[in-house]
Amino acid sequence: MTGDPNTLAIMLFSEILGTDQILRNRLSKVLPKGMEISHFSVLNHLAWRDGERSPAQLAETFHVTRGAMTNTLNKLEWAGYVHIRPDWDDARRKMVTISPAGRLARETALSAIAPMITQVVEQLGEEKARAALPILREIRNQLG
Repeated sequence: MTGDPNTLAIMLFSEILGTDQILRNRLSKVLPKGMEISHFSVLNHLAWRDGERSPAQLAETFHVTRGAMTNTLNKLEWAGYVHIRPDWDDARRKMVTISPAGRLARETALSAIAPMITQVVEQLGEEKARAALPILREIRNQLG
């Protein structure tokens, strides 16, 4: 490897993109039938937040367009995984919460992906996994 900073940057982002591709492929194979990664991500976020969020807030959180988030939320609502209601203070807005069925779907998805991600962390080693977290967070924060 040369001392060229462009080479280092390209190598770093190539590894991140390659990892993302493999992870998405493997996750797609183990998620419950009909659940997409975007569905799981939104359900997981809503379960952690344990409160209402607007579609605009969710779109901003996931760095997607409002239209893309509306599409995801419509699919989740159709499946019964989220409740969408009008905002009582502003009729132009809506508010989203995870439903009991959505919590169950999230737990089912977590059970399906847990063996795969646990195996990766075990093979990597807990110390390396913990050391990678701050670096990955910092990269995400700089890009976000």
